[in-house]
Amino acid sequence: MNTSQAKRVLETALICAAEPLPLNQMRALFDGEVGADTLRNLLADLGLDWQDRGVELVALASGWRFQSRPEMRTFLDRLHPEKPPRYSRAAMETLAIVAYRQPVTRGDIEDIRGVTVSSQIVKQLEDRGWIDAIGYREAPGRPALYATTRQFLDDLGLASLDQLPAIDSAADAQAVLMALQDDASLLEGPQASLELDAEQRSEAAAIESPAGQPPVPQADTSAADVPAEAPAPEPAHQTAEPHQEKSV
Repeated sequence: MNTSQAKRVLETALICAAEPLPLNQMRALFDGEVGADTLRNLLADLGLDWQDRGVELVALASGWRFQSRPEMRTFLDRLHPEKPPRYSRAAMETLAIVAYRQPVTRGDIEDIRGVTVSSQIVKQLEDRGWIDAIGYREAPGRPALYATTRQFLDDLGLASLDQLPAIDSAADAQAVLMALQDDASLLEGPQASLELDAEQRSEAAAIESPAGQPPVPQADTSAADVPAEAPAPEPAHQTAEPHQEKSV
């Protein structure tokens, strides 16, 4: 099989795939006869082939996929004018803190927000596939440590956490995530990675208990605003099959 034929096979698989394709699945297309480096070259060529079209090839956390460009969203949204209800402020604040400060416990989140975190909010974000417990802190009660998932990155059209815009506060983090729901173009410019402080770097490398006792949090009055079933944010539309746009 020559390069042109291999690129045609790869392009077809990417267009028809319902989910992002990782390299190992792409290699299966060619029965393992095409190496990872060759596949990356083919993907780069495909990206150039589609650079002047309304659809682009992007690399996400879980693989590659075709999706509509941000400037096409205004037109595509006219096919689905109904807007899903938004997440509550409490849910978005919790998600933002996990995204920018991970790994964190519920106690860490409560310390930053100044209110208790409803178990309903945590379950909602877990059910959506955006956060997951990745371990336990060696502290009294061994609280679970939460981090974001690949699904979270895929839904925002990101390949890694480094592509999250830099922020200065938890409020900025919440504003960024809410804006990403509405405007994927925020990610078009240069993006700085978030620098962790010494304590967070230490915890990421070897999970340790922080010094000091956290203050007693107040009740979270915004938890009642969380809908039982909250929809996903609206990232760029994914091309699931020819002549059909599919929203993630």
